[in-house]
Amino acid sequence: MSDAPPLLRAVGLAQRYGARTIYRDVSFSVGAGEVFAILGGSGAGKSTVLRQAVGLLAPSAGSIEIAGRPITGPSGAAGLRAARRLIGVTFQSGALFGSLSLLGNVALPLEMFTDLPADAREAIARVKLGQVGLADAAALYPAEISGGMAKRAAIARALALDPPLLFLDEPSAGLDPITSAELDRLILDLRAELGATFVVVTHELPSILAIADRCLLLDRNAFPDAGGVIAIGDPRVLAQDSTHPVVRAFFRRAALPAGAA
Repeated sequence: MSDAPPLLRAVGLAQRYGARTIYRDVSFSVGAGEVFAILGGSGAGKSTVLRQAVGLLAPSAGSIEIAGRPITGPSGAAGLRAARRLIGVTFQSGALFGSLSLLGNVALPLEMFTDLPADAREAIARVKLGQVGLADAAALYPAEISGGMAKRAAIARALALDPPLLFLDEPSAGLDPITSAELDRLILDLRAELGATFVVVTHELPSILAIADRCLLLDRNAFPDAGGVIAIGDPRVLAQDSTHPVVRAFFRRAALPAGAA
C-alpha cells in the first residue's frame, strides 16, 4: 500500500434512531490500493456505515473524509459534491435499471456527470464492460442475465467515471460458490489493473479471506447500549490469533459460547 494519506477516513461514527443506538465510536481509515472489508453479524450496522461513507446517510456523530475532503459537518455539502467523482458504489441487488441495456446502464453516469458526446460515452461504457468480462453482453437487459453478470455489470457502472474508491455492498450475496470466487478474482484483478481501492461490506468468509487486506468487525453487543468495533486488522491474523469470543466465533463460523454475547 501507498504512504499517501488515506482515501477514506472515518472518526467516531455513531448512528442513532431516536433512543436506539446502532453503534458508536466507529473509526477506521482505508489506504490507496487497499481492499478493506466491513464485517459483522446481522444488525451490526455494516451497510449503515457504508451509507454514511458514501454520503447517503448523515452520521449522528463523527466525521468522514474522502481524499482529505470532509463530507460531514459545516463544509460537508461542498466536500460531498467534490467526492462524488471519486467514488463508485454498487448495492446488494445490483440496482440496474431494467429499461436500459447493460451498455445503457454503464453509460448512464457518463451522461449524468460529463459533457462527453454519445459516441464517446458508448466507447467508454464498452471498455468498462470489457474490464468486467461482459464485452459480449452489452446489448442484453438486466432481465436477460444471471445474478453474477448483474453484479459484474453493476461494478462496470461503478467504474464508469474512473473513481479511485469503490464501495461494494454484499457483492457475493446470492451467488453460488464458483461465481462468488470468480467475482473475488475480478475485484483483485481490477485492483491490480486499475490501482482501485475497495471497501467491501460482506459476511462471506471465503471472500473475506481471499480478498481483504484488512477488515473492521462490528458487533452490536460491544457496549451495553450500542454496537461498535471489536476488531480491526488482517482477517487471516484475526482468524488465527484473536482471543475475543465473538471474533473467534465469526471466523470459525461457530456458535458463541454461553454467556459470551
